[in-house]
Amino acid sequence: MRRIKLTNRRRWALRIIGGLAALLVLAVAGGLAYVRTEPFGASPSGERQARIEGSPQWRDGEFRNPQPQWLSLWEASTSSLLTGSDFSSPDPALTITPTDTTRYATPTASGLRITWFGHSSALVEIDGSRVLLDPFWGEHSGPSGLLGTAPFYPPPAALADLGKIDAVLISHDHWDHLDQATITAMAGWPTLFVVPLGIGAHLERWGVSPDRIRELDWWQSTTIGATELTSTPARHSSGRDPLHSNETLWSGWSLRGPQHRAWYSGDSGHFPDLEQIGKRLGPFDVTLIESGQYDPHWPDNHLGPELAVQANTLVGGKLMIPVHWALLNLAPHTWTEPVERVRAEARCRNQSHLVLVPGVPTEPTPDAVATQRQWWPDLPWRTAAQAAVNPTADGDPDRRIDFTPCVATGR
Repeated sequence: MRRIKLTNRRRWALRIIGGLAALLVLAVAGGLAYVRTEPFGASPSGERQARIEGSPQWRDGEFRNPQPQWLSLWEASTSSLLTGSDFSSPDPALTITPTDTTRYATPTASGLRITWFGHSSALVEIDGSRVLLDPFWGEHSGPSGLLGTAPFYPPPAALADLGKIDAVLISHDHWDHLDQATITAMAGWPTLFVVPLGIGAHLERWGVSPDRIRELDWWQSTTIGATELTSTPARHSSGRDPLHSNETLWSGWSLRGPQHRAWYSGDSGHFPDLEQIGKRLGPFDVTLIESGQYDPHWPDNHLGPELAVQANTLVGGKLMIPVHWALLNLAPHTWTEPVERVRAEARCRNQSHLVLVPGVPTEPTPDAVATQRQWWPDLPWRTAAQAAVNPTADGDPDRRIDFTPCVATGR
């Protein structure tokens, strides 16, 4: 057999190739190990997985939307660089007045009071029950400061100062809605965690006792005191790392007490069952609807401001409160744009709306609506890059939902 004589150049080339291959193997192994660390939670298994597989939403090994989602991958990945706003985060930093938590010692006069802490984190006091929505008290939305997004301001109130919490509602397991640090801090509390299917696996890993977890499929309900909590459909996705997408369900939530009804959208694009939610569970005295963190290149993930106003109409909302804005920079728009567009659209359509001040307990009364104030700065939110969110009907970009904003936006 003829032996191949290696020159010094070839030897060095082989060493370099071998070194790069070893680095690649180490990087992959390190990545696989990293996504198994505590912040990423846990995957469902055993009886939990068996129940998941019995859900009508579970098909072909994952949870799926009845209406598939679409995104323009290239434009979505470059939009932040090419069209992102110079005002995507507050500059200078916001100063938020601390919450006067002594107010929680006095029952609400109307029976309904809401404290919004930024993004989708809110405390809803309804007919004697105290429910915390997607609580976010963490230092970053993501597995670490390096791989996460820092909030614009610290929490207006300490978690321990909120008083007794009867239930925590989680809409889905994305990092900006399910915060491991917050859940760990609450793990020993005598609080019920009501979550979509599969999310209990995360909570158990973070120290929450299984007997304080209730996992629901769409349209299923549980009660706390006299308040009924119902999981409602949403058009979204789930997952805390790319290797485990859509293993858990996503949902909105209906809260129905003896005197009042509220609805929280969770994260969602537009979908036909919005109207069904209103027919089955509405009308609602107040809705908390995600209105920020959107882009026309991924139109099915979030409603966007104009469709958020329409969603309030479809579910039978008497008063809309925009959420999912003013805490995290997760999309290429001015940080104040969502609320400005919501206000413009709601006024054009004669829809009652209330923009809450972060950390201020507020009863959503006509007086509160009439006296609401602008606490954010005036920024140039009508930009050349702005465009209305125009969702697809079924994941096909050539088939769009028939919707025209009342207020003309962008190109």
